Amino acid sequence: MQPLRGTKDILPHEVAYWNHIQTKASSIFSLYNYSEIRTPIIESTNLFQRSIGETTDIINKEMYTFTDQGRRTITLRPEATASIARAFISNKLYKNSIQRLWYLGPMFRYERPQSGRQRQFHQLGIECIGSLNPMADTEIIHLAHQLLKELKIKDSILEINSIGTLEERQLYKIDLIEYLLPYQKDLDTDSQNRLHSNPLRILDSKNVKTQEILQGAPSLNNYLNKISAEHFYLVCTYLDNLSITYKINHNLVRGLDYYNQTAFEIKTNTNNNQSTICGGGRYDNLIEQLGGPKTPAVGWAIGIERLLKIIKNELILPQKKIQVYIATQGLAAQKKIWEIIKNLEKKNIKFELDLSNTSFQKQIKKASKLGAKFCIILGDQEIIDDCITVRRLDEHQQYRTSYSKFLQEI
Repeated sequence: MQPLRGTKDILPHEVAYWNHIQTKASSIFSLYNYSEIRTPIIESTNLFQRSIGETTDIINKEMYTFTDQGRRTITLRPEATASIARAFISNKLYKNSIQRLWYLGPMFRYERPQSGRQRQFHQLGIECIGSLNPMADTEIIHLAHQLLKELKIKDSILEINSIGTLEERQLYKIDLIEYLLPYQKDLDTDSQNRLHSNPLRILDSKNVKTQEILQGAPSLNNYLNKISAEHFYLVCTYLDNLSITYKINHNLVRGLDYYNQTAFEIKTNTNNNQSTICGGGRYDNLIEQLGGPKTPAVGWAIGIERLLKIIKNELILPQKKIQVYIATQGLAAQKKIWEIIKNLEKKNIKFELDLSNTSFQKQIKKASKLGAKFCIILGDQEIIDDCITVRRLDEHQQYRTSYSKFLQEI
């Protein structure tokens, strides 16, 4: 029996890396007063249709959608921002001040599985809801930068752009389509399909020929009004103040329709391949679009699987070895051992109780293999003499002692 294609078991030795990321993230986010939020894995399909965009690949090809027993159309969440916007509205969080939220959890998209990309994948992200101030944009980018720095991510580059307002993009789309029409047959197949439905995504094409054609295309930044241009200028200025290196990429657009103004990605170079590990931007109209009050917001998400692929080779986590291994033989010893275990718990001493019922020799061998410092040996003779035998595995010593003296020693 194998796991479903595009899903992966996270085994105990791997969980340590997941916990490390979560601990680092929680510590950094709490400094900026971000609180964790957890939303359901399943949502009404309509939520994502209204937020992500009808012409996106996620809606058209990638969502896991089903009809439940109540004949409701349900979708496993493909991303978290729409769910958090829904939670913001349904829990009336807009009655309070600015909401600073972070999350970590599984998402689901029907994509072709590959290294660092699964059909069930996990995202860590933050959302700053309630501020139009460009300082909010800078704050979330700074937090992403700090987290990656803490996780020892090297050679990362921040690419940033302003995609303006909806009205500015509409004007730009008209001119972009007009420019691309004479080259329509030379565009890659995906770009040809997007020419009239979602032309901005053509800017993000990885096709070399398409990118050559785009070199002479009109630039979106020339369509920004004074307010949009000023907002982007201030975001970049604040990044300069923080000494965060960035590259302005006028072709950078995000794959979700709810973005406006600031859009950014953080990329890393590994094995001469550039991959995006963090992406985000501003979404000032989404909450109103879903039926809430007009509320500006900005956020980002990091793909945990992609992040782990990068840091696993660089990050060596200290392993907390077992301090005490408990070897027993005989019913009397197995009754007595629980008293010792309770004392080990009180002292917060990591231990493992042998459950094999094998010889002492085999149990001690297992203790040594696990790297335990002490092996407690409790058999019939120890019960009679009211003591325990202790073997110090690191010093190859063995001696008898009372229970209380052993606890003091370790």
